[in-house]
Amino acid sequence: MRSRILSSVLAVAMATSLGAALAAQGGPPAGGAAQGGGGGRGGGRGGFNLPPLLMETDAFPDGGIVPAKYVSAGGGASVLPGFKISGAPMTAVSYAVIFHDIDVSLKNTADDVLHWIAWNIPVSANGWPEGNLPAGSVQGNNLRGQANYMGPGAPAGPRYHHYVFELYALNANLDIPPTSTRADLLKAMDGKIVAKSAYVGRFRGEAAPAK
Repeated sequence: MRSRILSSVLAVAMATSLGAALAAQGGPPAGGAAQGGGGGRGGGRGGFNLPPLLMETDAFPDGGIVPAKYVSAGGGASVLPGFKISGAPMTAVSYAVIFHDIDVSLKNTADDVLHWIAWNIPVSANGWPEGNLPAGSVQGNNLRGQANYMGPGAPAGPRYHHYVFELYALNANLDIPPTSTRADLLKAMDGKIVAKSAYVGRFRGEAAPAK
């Protein structure tokens, strides 16, 4: 009889200890999955949201090879790809975009090759057509000091470079001059970003033909 009572007491103590351990580790409550998942939209404990901002283009698939028409290497036309943008929050007023080669480190720093920056692109335009930006848009200087799109130009080699269009939906236009740098743009956007998206293209130059 005494052994049964002792066994029961031990079982209750072990269950209590296990429950306390799970609670301390933030484990799921009894009866199923953790709460507050937010349906994949970031509605949980982190307090962030994930608006379905989407970039689409017919120029090349996301993650695909950038065609010669849109590159600067080898005498490419360096035409700005057109993009359709959808899914912006109701609070979005304008877009800013940063296009850069993430496979390069400049001067032993985290800086990479900046190919294009633009801002105050009206949300109402739903993107931009090939080769042009909507009225009111502002373009900053790229690595060459030119206020225009500079297409990919990676040299020939064993690997592709990854070129990223980073798109930011903002709740206000930016009051910065066209001479603003990427650092100036990022600083001006701080506190105004309501959504973000990205689109990637890959490119590497062609090796010279053997003689």
